[in-house]
Amino acid sequence: MKASISWLKEYVPIEMDIDALADGLTMAGLEVDGVLPRYEGLDPVVIGKIVDVQPHPHSAELKICDVDVGDRHASIVCGAPNVTAGVFAPLAFPGTRFPDGFVLEGKDIHGVPSDGMLCSEAELGLGADDSGIMILDGDRSIGEPLTTALGLSDTVLDIDLTPNRADCLSMLGIAREIAAFGNVHVRYPATHLPEGKGRLADIAAVTIEAPDHCPRYGARLVEDITVAPSPFWLQDRLLSIGLRPINNIVDITNFVMMETGQPLHAFDFNHLNQSKIVVRLAHEGESFTTIDRKEHSLTGDMLMICDGEKPVALAGIMGGLNSEIEAGSTSVLIESACFNPVTIRRAAKRLGLSSEASHRFERGVDPDGTIIALNRAAQLMVDIAGGTLTEGLIDQHPKPIEIRKIPLSIRAVNRFLGTDLDLAAAEALLTSIECKVDVLDDDRLEVVPPSFRIDIKQSVDLMEEIARLWGYNNILTTYPSVIAEARPLNKGLYQRDRAKDIMVGLGFTETINYSFIDPASCDRLQLEPDDRLANTVSILNPLSEDQAILRSSLIPGLLDTTCRNIAQQVKTLKLFEVGKIFIKTRTDLQPEEIEMMAGLWTGTREDGSWYGRETACDFYDIKGVVEGLFDGLDIGSVAFTRSLADRCRYTRPGHTAEIRINDERVGLVGELHAGVRKNYDLNPPIFIFEIDLGRVAAHIPDQKQSVPVSTFPATSRDVTLIVDRVVESQAILDHVRNADEELVESLHFFDVFDGDPIPPSKKSISFRITYRSRSETLEDDRINDIHGVLTEKLLDAFDAAFPT
Repeated sequence: MKASISWLKEYVPIEMDIDALADGLTMAGLEVDGVLPRYEGLDPVVIGKIVDVQPHPHSAELKICDVDVGDRHASIVCGAPNVTAGVFAPLAFPGTRFPDGFVLEGKDIHGVPSDGMLCSEAELGLGADDSGIMILDGDRSIGEPLTTALGLSDTVLDIDLTPNRADCLSMLGIAREIAAFGNVHVRYPATHLPEGKGRLADIAAVTIEAPDHCPRYGARLVEDITVAPSPFWLQDRLLSIGLRPINNIVDITNFVMMETGQPLHAFDFNHLNQSKIVVRLAHEGESFTTIDRKEHSLTGDMLMICDGEKPVALAGIMGGLNSEIEAGSTSVLIESACFNPVTIRRAAKRLGLSSEASHRFERGVDPDGTIIALNRAAQLMVDIAGGTLTEGLIDQHPKPIEIRKIPLSIRAVNRFLGTDLDLAAAEALLTSIECKVDVLDDDRLEVVPPSFRIDIKQSVDLMEEIARLWGYNNILTTYPSVIAEARPLNKGLYQRDRAKDIMVGLGFTETINYSFIDPASCDRLQLEPDDRLANTVSILNPLSEDQAILRSSLIPGLLDTTCRNIAQQVKTLKLFEVGKIFIKTRTDLQPEEIEMMAGLWTGTREDGSWYGRETACDFYDIKGVVEGLFDGLDIGSVAFTRSLADRCRYTRPGHTAEIRINDERVGLVGELHAGVRKNYDLNPPIFIFEIDLGRVAAHIPDQKQSVPVSTFPATSRDVTLIVDRVVESQAILDHVRNADEELVESLHFFDVFDGDPIPPSKKSISFRITYRSRSETLEDDRINDIHGVLTEKLLDAFDAAFPT
């Protein structure tokens, strides 16, 4: 919203400087985004007298003017048709910045130098006439700055309003705010309607068929008007806030709208069939051409203004081409109405139309202001357009607005705002914004907000008004009397976030899927009816058929995500998800909720490059991820075993391992079954893991214990054994660890081999044991003895043999 200071001064005295005014409005909730001196760029423009006019030697359309500017004569090349000797006109010198941003430069025009430019009203932003230069009447002082001669001194405020302050989309609305914090009174424009002729009720009629969408509609008729350009003062008012003058009738409706906040519309009464107005909803598919010559297809919830036969306007948005004011119009029916904001907003949004009127109707207008604005416009049309007022007005008001009486407790205000206001102070603040206040007792007030404040509906709204009028800076800062007490983070949440961070660090991307899945997911996972995961919970009112049960596994969600990504040619995926699964119990109790983490890896281990080819990921990659996760969580004693792993129906037999911590099953890791991949139309091998975070959390240590790094060197010994193929490698490592030999620092496998010359039922396993002492350097003889003992134990425990 732009507001001209000179315009505002017509309604409220402004004694403070512009900076204090902008600060006061901002602190009152009307944020001032900019302070724009309106005529600052016109300082170089002076009044000149055209002394002589000669034809241009190289152009029949141009003339060379000798202009007296007081201290010298300027030679000006001009093409305006009304240039004549003896008239006074504005002369702009190089460096002048015009309102449209153009900066004048001195130059030759068709070979003749020009010292400046004689200006039109439109070029100076002082009117809409661009047909010729602006001729100043009367005897003028030659060389006087134009801004001084015409009293052009104005500043425009650019105000950013919140949507609830529709009352401030007008000059009077902003003037009321200035009066409130400036302790002055608003001067409302006086309206004195002349006596009319005839009776409007005998000439025109208004019918409201949609009162829920149009609670009030007022109309007046002005006849014998003359459509012409508006007087300078009216054009200047509109130009000051960025509106383009059109003609006196349209300009009056725009002026009153910007003055009062009530949009108006002027119909050519002679174009209204049957001399009546009908407010109704549009017919579905009805066509209408607006004043901008665009045709629109309407829907049944859009409000129309019609005459006796046809639509003539989109209510509250834009008039129709078939009833606009033209140069030959002689009778004007003025519309001033109140429309439902939702109706206007919906229609404007669907049609892609926006206007100053719709902007105000969408936010709500004062239902009691319709007649005030109507009378104001009628008086101006009589005064400016020479019209004759028809006696009487039409005021259809099928749904009067109820008076809002809001109770307010001063104790509640002070408790809510942290203030210490008394009853009189609160009453004075509310009265300053034209609220009617009745004192009920020493604590309670009954407040009736003014009709233009449609945003004040309850006591907290009144508290907000008191706070901004009192001044936010005047509210003292207070601190809670309760002593702040720090609490440790929830352990479960901390551990879950820690696990997520580790997975991200391992190169995985977190996905989030709905807890509702397709009932067919159990079949796609090849679950048997007696499988625990097949005990799903059905939803009574599912969002859709493919979201009819609660998930009993995170794997279906990850596989659906994989399908979408592979369809987009993303073939290498490393995904994980953390969330709850739901298992139906045998009773009518709530289902069992288990927090799980699941991961998926498909595609390559790493991208190909000049130093290596792409390598497909395998079981050991996903197993390494799980090991990295547990290592990051500081969990030891993690074992991978196939004891019950092959019972999983959606992983490949022989390529699946159970995850155990201290002999407690916490999850599984393996390759996805080929049948499951087929059910999801997935071709490449996919490797997954599932972990029960609830069980894992019990094994995460609360504290860490540091051990000094040994300063003595380590030594290592390799062992190669021939064992049965069914022997798990992990069992061999666990056997060495359980031997409780304090000098064994670490051990790891580095080779597994089967095939000739190893017997078919056997395999060769090689691993390395690292020894280190924390107190001395170990000698070979001692290490050899210890190593020999461990080797003999392995031979006996696993019926192993040395390779021959």
